[in-house]
Amino acid sequence: MSDFEKRVLDLVRRIPRGRVTTYGHLARAAGSPSAARMVGYILNRQKFNPAIPAHRVVNRRGELTGRWHFETPDLMRRLLENEGVPVQDNRIPDFMQYLWIPPMPE
Repeated sequence: MSDFEKRVLDLVRRIPRGRVTTYGHLARAAGSPSAARMVGYILNRQKFNPAIPAHRVVNRRGELTGRWHFETPDLMRRLLENEGVPVQDNRIPDFMQYLWIPPMPE
């Protein structure tokens, strides 16, 4: 596992319950601002790992673009709603209210 992958997974574990972040925010905080797509690949490999709350990662517009990588396409929505994050038409309304921005590396 690369250092970048370890940093991404550590950050995803730290996303608070009831909050979401984006692939881009994770990439920047993990030290590689242009690697948002790589963050998605990393999370896809962890989709069955309950210790990694990948359902809390959405695209920059608050859309549940990763939903197709879960067991069923509605699982991501259900997991978010169970944490109090509303979802309408596979998008988080009032996205900024639920956005968690990870700390930047020092």
